[in-house]
Amino acid sequence: MAEPEGTVINTEVKQKDPSEALVIAVTTRAIFSLEEEHKLYLEKGKEEYTRHQQANQDKPLPPGTAFAFIQAAQYVNKKILESNPAEKELFDILVLSNNSPASGVRIINSAKHYGLEISKFCFVSDEDSTQYLKSHGVKLFLSADRTDVCNALQRGVSAALVFQQEVQAPSTPLRVVFDGDAVLFSGETDQVFREQGLEGALRYERAMEAVPMGEGPLKAFAMHLGKMCKKFSQETSPIRTYLVTARSGRDMGTRAIKTLREWGLAIDEAFFMDGAPKGPILSQIQPHIFFDDGLHNIQGAQDVGVPAAWVPSH
Repeated sequence: MAEPEGTVINTEVKQKDPSEALVIAVTTRAIFSLEEEHKLYLEKGKEEYTRHQQANQDKPLPPGTAFAFIQAAQYVNKKILESNPAEKELFDILVLSNNSPASGVRIINSAKHYGLEISKFCFVSDEDSTQYLKSHGVKLFLSADRTDVCNALQRGVSAALVFQQEVQAPSTPLRVVFDGDAVLFSGETDQVFREQGLEGALRYERAMEAVPMGEGPLKAFAMHLGKMCKKFSQETSPIRTYLVTARSGRDMGTRAIKTLREWGLAIDEAFFMDGAPKGPILSQIQPHIFFDDGLHNIQGAQDVGVPAAWVPSH
């Protein structure tokens, strides 16, 4: 598929090879705080929004929820290239936007202001921008629009919905937290739990203990992240990954651990919460992003200032 017409290549950034890079696409509302502008767009329409963005094109937008995550990915690239200047397996960041190129100048200027290493800006006004994800080799898509996220998941791309919030995530190393069921793993046990309750879910897990769980919507992204981690020893890695699951370690942890082992996915730390709130442990980890399919867990993360991304069951 050809590039969308409104694609702007950032000539100030060395372009990556998309066949080897870990490509992440973010929308403008995921990486920058555009809530006021979005409200203007909804209330006054596109022309007024475009006029506002053009009038303020030299005024940098405030950072949004995914901003710290993108900055930390940039830090990982720096560490990988220090270790091997010829390495091509790097993070490659694209901005995918429903803005027109005319209103997109402010987005480009904001990225340059913060020194963000964004390879391409794709402005595809009035189109389903997710149709371009596969052609760009995107491995993770972050958006503030639920329809976009559901469309991406249906296209087989790891995707999550970010909610606007004030975040103060520290910059290094990159810390990513995954929930288990319906995020890293398939939602099969969740389904049994809904139909048969906790006892039924425990029986199912015991019966299936030797069988690895199915793949969840973020498994492919996690595997790519794991591949990057393997370039370093655990002590020197600029990436740390965590599993924080509502499962209990005693009754339901074995199958989760066996599945990760079967996949060859090394997670730095795993926390089996046995249904306890995740907020306190997330507050300790201070991740750059936390992926979960439960909105109550997303709220718990937001309450402690952790950038959260919801993986809806589309």
